[in-house]
Amino acid sequence: MMKVLLVDDHEIMREGICALLRKHDDLEVVGQAADGRMALELVNQLKPDVVIMDIGMPNLNGIEATRQMVMEHPHIKVMALSTHSDGAIVAKMIKAGATGYMLKESAFSELMDGLRTMADGKTYLCTKIAKVVVADYINLLTNPKADTPDGLTSREREVLQLVAEGHTTKEIARVLHLSPKTVDSHREHIMEKLGIRNVAGLTKYAIREGLTGV
Repeated sequence: MMKVLLVDDHEIMREGICALLRKHDDLEVVGQAADGRMALELVNQLKPDVVIMDIGMPNLNGIEATRQMVMEHPHIKVMALSTHSDGAIVAKMIKAGATGYMLKESAFSELMDGLRTMADGKTYLCTKIAKVVVADYINLLTNPKADTPDGLTSREREVLQLVAEGHTTKEIARVLHLSPKTVDSHREHIMEKLGIRNVAGLTKYAIREGLTGV
């Protein structure tokens, strides 16, 4: 029996997928989460085998949630299910530890194929995403400088998302269990690393990189 956790900030999407999955006797939906932070809590409680993860979510996006989840629970398989087909975002999700990536426009039968492929220890990419990955790989071979990491730490990415979503320093400190001074320090480091000097610029960067659900 494969235990599945659904993570998406749209309840109608979660309920729809849940209803379809429940028709299969070899799958059990053990829980649902509306954002990445809730997903991390539920993974610790419910111990799922597979997490179906949206990317653009508030509070903690799917990329960072996947990175932390896989780091703490290496056995967990993460299937990204997103509207994003941009090569940079796909690459970030796979680097974060996802073993599958599908678009929400895909047929449900393809999702089932993907889940079972991942259960066998293999990576699964839907057809359109596979083409994107191959194209980006070819581009990287011909232009090695095309993939330039931003150098942000995991904590800095969390702070960046919350800043971009309009949270105050005190609110961020409360969510991340940090002091306001530490949050301000992280913000300064983020700006220095990205060469961005204002919140508007940070927000644009976060949206472009798929780090926020806004």
